[in-house]
Parts: sequence; C-alpha cells; structure tokens
Amino acid sequence: MATAHSTLKILVLEGDGIGAEISAATMQVLHAAQRACGLSLAFESAEIGWAAHRRHGTTLPEDVFVRAKSADGVVLGPVSHNDYPPRDQGGLNPSGELRKRLDLYANIRPARSRAGFPPRCGVPVDLVIVRENTEGFYADRSMHLGPGEFMPTPDLALAMRKITRHGSTRIAEAAFKLAMQRRKKVTAVHKANVLRVSDGLYLECVRAVAARYPDVAYEERIIDAMTALLVRDASQFDVVVTTNMYGDILSDEASEIAGSLGLAASLNAGAGHAVAQAQHGSAPDIAGKNIANPSSLIGSVAMLLAWLGERHGDGRLTKAATTIEGALDRVLASADGRTPDLGGRLGTDAFARRVAGEVEKAAR
Repeated sequence: MATAHSTLKILVLEGDGIGAEISAATMQVLHAAQRACGLSLAFESAEIGWAAHRRHGTTLPEDVFVRAKSADGVVLGPVSHNDYPPRDQGGLNPSGELRKRLDLYANIRPARSRAGFPPRCGVPVDLVIVRENTEGFYADRSMHLGPGEFMPTPDLALAMRKITRHGSTRIAEAAFKLAMQRRKKVTAVHKANVLRVSDGLYLECVRAVAARYPDVAYEERIIDAMTALLVRDASQFDVVVTTNMYGDILSDEASEIAGSLGLAASLNAGAGHAVAQAQHGSAPDIAGKNIANPSSLIGSVAMLLAWLGERHGDGRLTKAATTIEGALDRVLASADGRTPDLGGRLGTDAFARRVAGEVEKAAR
C-alpha cells in the first residue's frame, strides 16, 4: 500500500461511442481536482473496444489488462460489447473481463436525488445498491471454461446460475460495512420463494453476516415486491444488497427514480483494485456530437477517489471526492448548467469546464 504522499497511477480506458468525449470531460474535472486539492496522480491511457480490435484484433489486449492490474485505479468509459464479434474473434467485454479477472466483487451504485431534479417517487432518495459482481445469472461469470448458456438442441436453450457461499458472504460484508457509515439499515433482495436453493444459500450467508452487526437494522424483500416499493417510496431504503442481475436492474430503476440514469455513478471494487465506470451505455447514436452527459463518469471518478483515499489513508483524495460531488450538485441545480438530455443546452465540454471551475472555486 502506498503512503499518503506517493504518486498513484490512474489508467484511463475511453471505450466506445461517447466514451472518448465523456472521458475527456471527466479528466478535465479530475485535473482540476488534482490542482485544487494537491493530489499526486499520474495518468496513463490505453485503447480498448473497437479501436483496440482494429489495431490488435481484440477488444481487450493482454498488455492493457496487465496495466490495469498494476494501476492504483482505472477509469473505464462505456463499451459497445453487444456489437462486438464473438469471443473467439477477439470480442471480449472489457467491463466483464476486468470485473472477473481483477475480482471486483462489489458493484457500488448510489442513487441520490439532487436539487432541481424532483425524484419520481415524490420523496427524497438517498440509497446505495451493493450488487454482487462476479457470479449470478451472468453467462460469462458462471463457468471456469465456456459460457453459462448453452443449447443442447437447436430448440432448447439453458442457462446456469452460480451462487457461492464465499461470494454471498463478502458482498454482505461490504453492504453492512457501508451501512455502518450511513443510516445503519440493510435490505437484502432475493427470490428465495422460487429459487429456494441458490437464493436460499445467498440469504443464509447474508443473515449470518447480519448477526455480526447488531447495530444495523436488517430486512428482506422479494425482488418483484422491491421493484414496486422503489417506485412507491424509495426513501425507506438505505443500503440494498443483492445478487448480480437483480442489482443490475434495481440500480437502473433506483437511479431513474432519483432523477436520471445519466447522473448515476458506479464503482467496481475488490480487495485490491477499483474501476470507476458510468452506469449507462456507449450511446453511439450521439457520439461525436458534443451533447453527451458526462455526469455519471465524473461521479464515478469521485467514488474512485474516495476509495483510494480510504485505502491509502490520504485525506486529500477524500476531500477531492467530496469537492467533485459538491461541484456536480451546484452545476446541475441550475437549469442553465445541464446537458441536452437533462433539458439544458451545454455541450459535453462546456459542462465539464463548468464543473471543473466549481471544483477549483470550492477549494480556494
């Protein structure tokens, strides 16, 4: 572990579609935070996605993964993995590969209402989805060799779901530790009334962890009921812990209820690595038009700085994280401080300049 005064290496992977634009915007804000808060960060970049495939025949070259593994943190732009060629033709999903190979088992996705964006459930929202990231229904995370989906005949498709005691226990630990820093409430989401074995094992593990945190209120909700409860009143939830696919769906719902998916930050974290990644996709239809909203990736980088600050005991990183979050809040609170998807007129670069300016102003 580096000391508080060591230089930390950040690897930037722009990705596809709007990735180049929102990554550049995010770096503008990150450079402003570096100047304002006296951070010691060194930045590198590498090609992934279609650009890497054209040059190297793969969307995630092995040397890029090695660089990601050796970096202190990674900024990952959105990728168009649904459009990639098959895996045997170099079409790897960089996001999934990094999550698996760096063991980024916790996908932390906050959903928080902001001034100027009335939450769709009518009450303030401030919750965090803690999503297991390395197993579950995802076909690329269920098998040691080969995908977890297969077709024994042309008319029969099967999918495997993997739930382990180790994976369930450590994601529960992450959720309860986070709850201790917040409002001390955890909601476990499941479908154990149908998936009695796999979700049964998951709940067994979460309950065991809950017993070690008597100061944290604990409850359980079935997934279909949870989707309805979020719409009715998301303010009743604090930390929500769940398996991979449920968490993916619930986090998008929660973020949209809170205001907009375009504002939703996300951090993929493990014991030794973390990757900042926007919740949304690559939006190739608006790429190059300077209208993409970089808020999600900017907020994700703030989460990465907070993670690094805690890991390295560096208060400057923690301050930078809160400074960026505050700057985002202030800019977005004004109708003239938004990108077109939020009803404003600012371009991607102009929005970044405004947030960067707020970062530097706040640190004076």
